[in-house]
Amino acid sequence: MAEDRMFGYVRVSTLMQREDRQLIAMREFGVPEGQIYTDKQSGKDFQRPAYQKLIGRLESDDVLVIQSIDRLGRDYQEIGAQWRIITKEKGAAIVVLDMPLLDTRQKDRDLTGTFVADLVLSILSYVAETERRFLHKRQAEGIAAAKAKGVRFGRPAVEPTELFYTLAKEWEGGEISAREGARQLGIHHKTFLSLIRKK
Repeated sequence: MAEDRMFGYVRVSTLMQREDRQLIAMREFGVPEGQIYTDKQSGKDFQRPAYQKLIGRLESDDVLVIQSIDRLGRDYQEIGAQWRIITKEKGAAIVVLDMPLLDTRQKDRDLTGTFVADLVLSILSYVAETERRFLHKRQAEGIAAAKAKGVRFGRPAVEPTELFYTLAKEWEGGEISAREGARQLGIHHKTFLSLIRKK
């Protein structure tokens, strides 16, 4: 396989995160600088421009290098689907740097070896999704516990003032718009209308 047929894919979840660690790993593995594709976007939406461009370039016998399996997708089903597209439909190989068992480059791999790689992928993908679900569950439980203790989330409630009642009367009389009333109070016009409904 020629060096120019080795590609790397790097993803970070937000614009604030750095991709340095993944890029260093790619270079150390030997992926050519110009063959590394990077997305700074959540795995929630898989229509990522760099990834889609990369998949469009992959051909049979190419090699795709990724740092970890969660770079391929947002959950167990997505990771499995992308794995199948790359290895079965495209006929390319995948190398997962932090999991040596997930390396499909060996051309002489027998049926057992292929089965083991697919099985390891399934287990790791399942574990990744389970951890994500547990995280969301713990977050929900933490929020519920905080609310039970009286912790309030979101913006603090706006308390009606004497000026509010004056402006509300003017709004009801058609003298001012809701936007004007909200502007004088320094709040959003929807908040102004909501306070009027509650008074």
